[in-house]
Amino acid sequence: MFTFDEKSTLSLLKKLVETPSPSGFTENIMAFIANELKAIGVPFKKTNKGAVIATIAGKDQTRHRLLTAHTDTLGAMVKEIKSDGRLKLTMVGGFNWNAVEGEYCQIHTFSGKAIRGTILMHQTTVHVYNDSGSAKRNADNIEVRIDEKVKTAAETRALGIEVGDFVSFDPRFEVTGSGFVKSRHLDDKASTALLLELVRSLHEKGTELPHTTHFYISNNEEIGYGGNSNIPEETVEYIAVDMGAIGDGQASDEYTVSICAKDSSGPYHYALTRQLKTLCEDENIPYKIDIYPYYGSDASAAIRAGYDVKHALFGPGIESSHALERTHVDSLRATAQLLYAYVTSEMLD
Repeated sequence: MFTFDEKSTLSLLKKLVETPSPSGFTENIMAFIANELKAIGVPFKKTNKGAVIATIAGKDQTRHRLLTAHTDTLGAMVKEIKSDGRLKLTMVGGFNWNAVEGEYCQIHTFSGKAIRGTILMHQTTVHVYNDSGSAKRNADNIEVRIDEKVKTAAETRALGIEVGDFVSFDPRFEVTGSGFVKSRHLDDKASTALLLELVRSLHEKGTELPHTTHFYISNNEEIGYGGNSNIPEETVEYIAVDMGAIGDGQASDEYTVSICAKDSSGPYHYALTRQLKTLCEDENIPYKIDIYPYYGSDASAAIRAGYDVKHALFGPGIESSHALERTHVDSLRATAQLLYAYVTSEMLD
């Protein structure tokens, strides 16, 4: 019998989103994942790229399943230290500059020191710049105002800041009384929390799975190649657990689990997608089937890499993706229910 532990899931999700992890800067978050799995008591291994793969043995050890979620997030890197001591940025991952304008951030120096700052337009001051509202939000105009007494590039460098330092965005995690979860980086730390909670529940209850199942926490998805290596050769079914895209013309919402039939990489495996739909209907799990027009996943990356697997994608519906994201506990619950129903079901022939 499956029970969704809302309190534990939200507590874990808060810790995940508050651990900075732009793609390429994921050592701390992956160490956190490893410690969680050690505490649970499930065996895992680390890949050379920094991912973590936990495994629960099942009755059938010849045909495996793999589920993946990613902990890497959007972020930036220092592209240039400007003459006035402020920082020019280059994006890590795909987002619009206006999505981070005004956000507090941290600059992570190579020495390990984190320095606070704010991401702003150079022309922010309306009393000085008559184009403060109309100037283009781009890499030339966006900069980081450092929260230290610096007025020159030399003074900024004296803090230990250099080109190549990573910059992370503050998440601003909040759970409202009406059940909404608001935070940056719900893509894909919401799914990561759900996978870890699933592993915890399966292990604590001693649930016997029909097939050996791998839980792959990847750390490079936002730049396109997170979960396309170290896939066990016995893997037959590969599920990316990632956000459902919400907007005009979309079926997905914040209250159901979103099952993706097609994204920019093409259709997902039809029979496996149909099985997910059937599981939702059999278990009374609220769901939507959708198509994400500008989207790719670790499952599609694995297919591009040449793996011979059946691939599918589902996850919680996330509003305003790659910006100030939001979902609802109802969507987290529905996704958790489908995860349990899937891993405890028999595999397709």
